Amino acid sequence: MKQITIFGDIHANLPALEAVFTDMAARQLDNLYCLGDLVGYGTFPNEVIDAIRERDIPTIMGNYDQGVGQDSDDCGCAYRTPEAQALGVRSIAWSNAHTTAENKTYLRQLVDKIPLQLGDLKVLLVHGSPRKVNEYLYEDRPEASLERLLDLVEADVLVCGHTHLPYHRVLGSGRHVINAGSVGKPKDNDPRACYITLAAEGRELSVEFIRVPYDVEKAAQAIEATEMPHEFAEMLRQGKG
Repeated sequence: MKQITIFGDIHANLPALEAVFTDMAARQLDNLYCLGDLVGYGTFPNEVIDAIRERDIPTIMGNYDQGVGQDSDDCGCAYRTPEAQALGVRSIAWSNAHTTAENKTYLRQLVDKIPLQLGDLKVLLVHGSPRKVNEYLYEDRPEASLERLLDLVEADVLVCGHTHLPYHRVLGSGRHVINAGSVGKPKDNDPRACYITLAAEGRELSVEFIRVPYDVEKAAQAIEATEMPHEFAEMLRQGKG
């Protein structure tokens, strides 16, 4: 049975990423793929990018990677309140100022999707959706809409990130839509880092969601020691967006 390991939405949270890599090594997992959003909100953008680059992990460009890679003041995020938007503006400004030119070049070169064959299943990895890097595919999206997306890309399994809310939906057609959750900024009221493994035997798919405790306080205090909005530290502690 072939297996792959998928993670994403690290958001410059080095303590979370290090804990996830340690957990993956302990489980002897390989075939790693990253769904993007290496930067933003956290205070270790270069260290996180370096950790991904030195392991040569195939990585998708997230909306935040796109924004910082282009030195833009727009991260492509959807904010529900003016207060949240004001925090987001400060976050991308800090991230732009503290990410090296070399790493911005790396972010600009990331791909928008990764197609894979797993058993007899066609798998597509994206950050937001197959249509748009910053489209949110929430778990309650109408099934017909998800079926159309899978038709569009001729995939049996769609794996996305971006919402930071992990789920696995099996559609009426037997196809799958999976959100891998977030390593560095969970929003499901569980502060632990999240990643997934996928394995297939023929067309039978198995999905495992793995939660990893990490030193949340270290990541939170690193935010509070900078001009990054301190509200993001409390979000880490609570596992909320």
